[in-house]
Amino acid sequence: MDNEKKHIFDNPDNIKRVLTIFYGCCGLLFALDFIIHRHVVHSWENLWGFYPVFGFVACVILVLIAKWMRTFLMRPEDYYDEGDTEIGAKPDANAAHSAAIGGNDVDA
Repeated sequence: MDNEKKHIFDNPDNIKRVLTIFYGCCGLLFALDFIIHRHVVHSWENLWGFYPVFGFVACVILVLIAKWMRTFLMRPEDYYDEGDTEIGAKPDANAAHSAAIGGNDVDA
């Protein structure tokens, strides 16, 4: 158990550091929103918090569209297994054994 490789996020201190940096970046961007002049094309871009709200709404719309597309793009779980055997035929026992041990049915 001691031989397991330690990953960077296994240590709770590293997670706290990443979250501190993330929150610091969020605070900095929030403060810069009041300081930096934006060159806007449309009047609604001047509204406070327009870009965060726009990003959140766009993300929600993308998720909803993806859920809708799943209804006609999704395939059954055994989609690729259906054509492997003929209807009613049993799979070859030697083929399963050969695949399990890494054989390729090649005469060499």
